Amino acid sequence: DIFTMGARPIANLNSIRFGSPDHEKTRHLVSGVVAGVGGYGNCVGVPTVGGECTFHESFNGNNLVNAMTVGIADADKLFYSKAAGLGNPVVYVGSKTGRDGIHGATMASAVFGGDAEQKRPTVQVGDPFTEKLLIEACLELMATDVIVAIQDMGAAGLTSSSFEMAGKGGLGMDMDLDKVPQREDAMSAYEIMLSESQERMLMVLREGTEDQAAAIFEKWELEFAVIARLTDTGRLVLRQHGAVVADMPIAPLAEASPEYDRSWTAPEPRAVIRVSDVPPPDNPSQALKTLLASPDLASKRWIWEQYDHMVMADTVGGPGGDAAIVRVHGSQSALAITTDCTPRYCQAGPRQGGRQAVAEAWRNLTAVGARPLAITDCLNFGNPERPEIMGQFVGCVEGISDACKALDFPVVSGNVSLYNESDGQSVQPTPAIGGVGLIDDLDATASMAFDGPNEVLVLVGDTTGHLGASLYLREIAGREEGAPPEVDLEAERRNGDFVRGLIQSGRVTACHDLADGGVYVAVAEMAMASGEFGANLTLPDDAGTPHGFLFGEDQGRYVLAVSEMVGRAILKEAESAKVPATVIGNTGGDSLTVDGDWPISVSDLRTAHENWLPNYMAQD
Repeated sequence: DIFTMGARPIANLNSIRFGSPDHEKTRHLVSGVVAGVGGYGNCVGVPTVGGECTFHESFNGNNLVNAMTVGIADADKLFYSKAAGLGNPVVYVGSKTGRDGIHGATMASAVFGGDAEQKRPTVQVGDPFTEKLLIEACLELMATDVIVAIQDMGAAGLTSSSFEMAGKGGLGMDMDLDKVPQREDAMSAYEIMLSESQERMLMVLREGTEDQAAAIFEKWELEFAVIARLTDTGRLVLRQHGAVVADMPIAPLAEASPEYDRSWTAPEPRAVIRVSDVPPPDNPSQALKTLLASPDLASKRWIWEQYDHMVMADTVGGPGGDAAIVRVHGSQSALAITTDCTPRYCQAGPRQGGRQAVAEAWRNLTAVGARPLAITDCLNFGNPERPEIMGQFVGCVEGISDACKALDFPVVSGNVSLYNESDGQSVQPTPAIGGVGLIDDLDATASMAFDGPNEVLVLVGDTTGHLGASLYLREIAGREEGAPPEVDLEAERRNGDFVRGLIQSGRVTACHDLADGGVYVAVAEMAMASGEFGANLTLPDDAGTPHGFLFGEDQGRYVLAVSEMVGRAILKEAESAKVPATVIGNTGGDSLTVDGDWPISVSDLRTAHENWLPNYMAQD
C-alpha cells in the first residue's frame, strides 16, 4: 500500500490483541504472530519501531493483528490507482499466482465456528525477499514516466484490483488469464481471479513502454506480463483457453456498489463508579507492582527485541516510549509514530472510547514534542448484523470523528475488519488508531526517562480519580464495569498544545502521557525508563482518596520532569493559559514513595515488569 503510491517505507508498527493468557492457544498464537511479524519485517528491511499488545478473553477465538506502515514520498510524484487511456496495457508484476489465499476475503467476512481450523488454506503465504525486490523494482520504474496507474493485489487478488482500477477510471478491461504467471498447474479462472498470493501488483502503462518496464522487472528477477487492455465497455471480460469465461459490468461491483444501512441500537450507558465504591489497596506500592506485572502493562520487550528496529539507521526512538521517532533521512526533522486503542473503554462507552483512542494517539505524539499530523485506523468489530455490535461501530466512529475534528487530526486512510466472532462471542470493539506527527528539530524532543535527581514532577490536567473501566478496577478489584472516563476534547487540545510548547522550548527533561493505571503507573514507567532514579510523590491537598489520585484514569494528562526553577515558571504560565497544573513530587533515590510512605525499589518494579512475558512464554 505504501510503495504503491511512490513512497519508500521507513517504519512498521503493529497493534495486536490476544485472548486470555490462561487460554490453551494464546501462548502458541503469541509466538506465531511475533515470529511472523519479525520474520517478514526483518527480512524486508523496514524497521518495526513500535506497537502495542494486550490480552483479554474476548479475543480467545479471534486474535487481532493490525499492521501499520509509514513511508516518505515526494508530494509531487504520487501514484494513484485510477486507470486511464483506452488501449493502454495492463501489466502483472511480482510473484506468480498460486492457490494460496483463495477465499481469504470471504473468510475475513465470516463468523468463525467449530470449523475454523479447516480455513487455514485461505491464508496467504508471504515471501519478504520477493517483497524487497518488488519494492525496489517498482520505485525504479516510478522514477520514469511510464506508469499511468498502479495498485497492489490485496483482498480478492486480481478481482478487486482489476475492478477497482477500471471502476475508478470509468473504463472496462479485457483480460487474458492464460498470460497470468502461475506457479500451479490447471488453475481455473475462478482460482486465478480470487487467489491472494502475495507480492503482486497490477499496473496500467503508457502504450509502447512495455519493453522499458519489462527490462526493469527482468533485472530484479520478477515476473512481468501484459495480461489485459483497457476498453470503453465498462465491463470486465475474462478469457481463458480461447473462450470468454466471464463478462461482467464493473460499476455495480466497484464505484456503484450498494451501501448497507444496518439497523443499530445504542448500548445502555454504564453507571459512573464513585471512588468511594472501590476499596483502596492495603499497600498502594504492592498494587502498583501487580499492575506493572499484569499482561496489559507488562513490558513487551520479549516481543520487540525480536524485531529489527534499527535497520535503515534512522530510528531515533524505538519501541517502549510514548511514540517512536524516525529521522527523515539526511535531515534534522523526524516523524513520530504511534498506535493506540483501549478496547475496554470502547466496550464500556463506544463514543467516549472512540474519542479516547484518537486522543491518546494525539497525546503520545505530543509527549515526544511532535506536532500531530494525521491518523489511520483499523476498525475491528464483531458481526455488524447484530444491532448491538453495529451500535458499537456507530458510537466509536462518531467518537473518532469528534476527536479528529476537535484536535485537527484528520483521518487519511484506514480499513475495517468485521465479523470478529467465534461461536457467538464477539471481540471487544477495537478501533485501533495509528498516528503520525512531525518533529521539526530533533534537538527539541522529550523522552519518558527521568534525567536526574532533584527534579520537580508537574502533573498537567485535571484529576478526579476516575476508576470506572480502569485497569485498577479490573486487576486489583477484580471488576469489569463502570463508565469509561470522559474525554474533554477542548481540554485535550489546550493541555496538549501547552505541553508541546514546553517541550519544543527545551525546558522539559522528561514527559509521559497518562493512560492505563494513572499517575502512579506513569511515574513508575518514567523511573524504570531512567534506569536508576526513583521519585517521591506528594499527594496534593485536593487529591481526594489516595487510590483514586494514584490509579484513576482521567484523560488529557501528562507528567513533566523539570528543574525547580522551570517548575515555578510553568505553574504561572499554566495558570495564565487556564491549564490545570500542580507539583506532585520530585525525582531522587532509587525507590518510589508516596508522601514518604510505601517505599518500593525501582529495581523490584522493573523485575516484575520485565519478567511476566518471558516467564509466560517459557512455560511448557
